[in-house]
Amino acid sequence: MMSKKRQQYSASFKSKVALAALKGEQTTSEIAARFQVHPTMVSTWKRELMENATDLFEGKKKTSKPSNEPSSDELYREIGRLTVERDFLSRKPRSVSRQRRLTMIERGHPQVSTSRQCELLKLSRSSVYYISRAQRHEDLDMMYLLDQQHLETPYYGSRKMRVHLQHQGYRVNRKRVQRLMRTMGIQAVYPRPRTSTPGDGHRIHPYLLKGLRIDRPNQVWATDITYLPLARGFMYLIAIIDWYSRKVLSWRVSNTMDTDFCVDALEEALQRHGTPEIFNTDQGVQFTSDAFTSVLKEHGIRISMDGKGCYHDNIFVERLWRSVKYECVYLTAFEDGHHLKQSLSRYFRHYNRTRYHQGLDYHTPNQVHYQQVTTLAA
Repeated sequence: MMSKKRQQYSASFKSKVALAALKGEQTTSEIAARFQVHPTMVSTWKRELMENATDLFEGKKKTSKPSNEPSSDELYREIGRLTVERDFLSRKPRSVSRQRRLTMIERGHPQVSTSRQCELLKLSRSSVYYISRAQRHEDLDMMYLLDQQHLETPYYGSRKMRVHLQHQGYRVNRKRVQRLMRTMGIQAVYPRPRTSTPGDGHRIHPYLLKGLRIDRPNQVWATDITYLPLARGFMYLIAIIDWYSRKVLSWRVSNTMDTDFCVDALEEALQRHGTPEIFNTDQGVQFTSDAFTSVLKEHGIRISMDGKGCYHDNIFVERLWRSVKYECVYLTAFEDGHHLKQSLSRYFRHYNRTRYHQGLDYHTPNQVHYQQVTTLAA
């Protein structure tokens, strides 16, 4: 019986997947199911497309693939095979993560078989041939419940979350709850010892807001990322707010939790609203990266970061997430990213212009930010 021809991941195929992810109208799991690839490949190809896009405008020429002339002599064939394998590895970073190595596989390579590539890259063949399925509806339902409960009890870890889901009628173990929480980017908030060090170029900055009197707009800005449930998957939202006025200065939605959409939101806020004195974030990898902190340093902005696990250090952004989800996201079953962005755009206009805040003496963020506050009659 003839074996089924294996699917090849050509450059054009990878570009189609990356462009679909870059468009941002579908979740990562939807794109993975649509193209029959692993979700990590979708995220990686999207990131590589954005990182290498500048090469298209710099006129860089691609290096041609090394050729291996066939020979009838067994010795020359072996030398040629080793040369091809050497050149194959010379084009690949050696000290990279397993997820990144998965995307290095070139199916249908004329000289190096897929099995041999797995050996060279230290990958199991089963991980390469695995075809991802769309996110299960049960997982999405549990993630929705986890998100709601996290807003109510942010100090719940995977153990208590497992009990909560079991009380809702789900047969689930702690390992599955941990996986879902990692996918959502949430964790229990409580002070914990520092058990890991940041990667290259990642520096943790001290918290600068303790005891600081914040009494004017553009004195302190803050930001964070949150998970947003959709009918078929999920997205991530970043928002930048002015600490004093609570005004949402900019926001972005992405189907991957990368650094690029965070930098885009930061640059838009700086362009439209000026420069703050202090910028406060948590210790997430997106905000400790050089790509994000370098933008702040270029503008002479002091960087402040929350204590590890202390969500109260960025409490106003946490309150914003609660408002966004209960007043917008949870009221609608969004079909795709386009529908979500339209609703968020309307909500943030309402939030800034017409939504009265008790903490602002029942003024709107725009009124406070632009110093248009008038004394209300008793």
